[in-house]
Amino acid sequence: MKLMPFLIAILILGAGCSSKKKVKDVDNTATISRDFEVKDASSTSRPGWIEDASVWVEQEQMDVSKYRYFSFETEPKVNREIACNLAKANLRADIASEITTFIQKSLAASEEGAPAIDPNNPKTQPMREFVSNTLAERVQSMIHGAAVIKTYWEKRNYMQKMGAKKDYIGFTCATLVRMDNARLKAAIEKASEDIVNQTDDAATKENVKKALDQVDEDFVKARKGEV
Repeated sequence: MKLMPFLIAILILGAGCSSKKKVKDVDNTATISRDFEVKDASSTSRPGWIEDASVWVEQEQMDVSKYRYFSFETEPKVNREIACNLAKANLRADIASEITTFIQKSLAASEEGAPAIDPNNPKTQPMREFVSNTLAERVQSMIHGAAVIKTYWEKRNYMQKMGAKKDYIGFTCATLVRMDNARLKAAIEKASEDIVNQTDDAATKENVKKALDQVDEDFVKARKGEV
């Protein structure tokens, strides 16, 4: 009977380890439900970093203390060059979009469940307009030093018989992007300051400050699935 607590502890530990998310490269020839066939690619397997860059870099024991990693993949384009050029050209916009979406979600609810920016208060209109129309562009302008460190492309044969709207050849391209943590943190902090400065209403300023407190750290934790 003395062995029972020990066995239970082993089972609990094993269950905890098995629940941890993992990503891995996927065989391009794997049988899955899709409306295309991969006719050519830059490697024989689809990299795991496309699915979840944050998890992948930790598995690969890359430097996450200094850098933050993002991955992006284009929609099908007419040729490989266009797809990969677009993937590289849009990396700052994609990072800015991800940050902006997270900030908007942070503003949408406080600890009390009410939005930090009251949509019914006319005093918050300049702030609401800034968040909706200008924030993404402002964040993008503050992102510097993002660098592509990996690229992966596929040539796909889309077919109606497999569920595609029509038969055509399309190229997709994915990039793994590295950005310095300090620069990312500075961009998010400056974006938060810009939002607060859009109103003179003291109560609104305080609500927004609370909602965006530690938003840079929360963004990193959210990408790692910790919040």
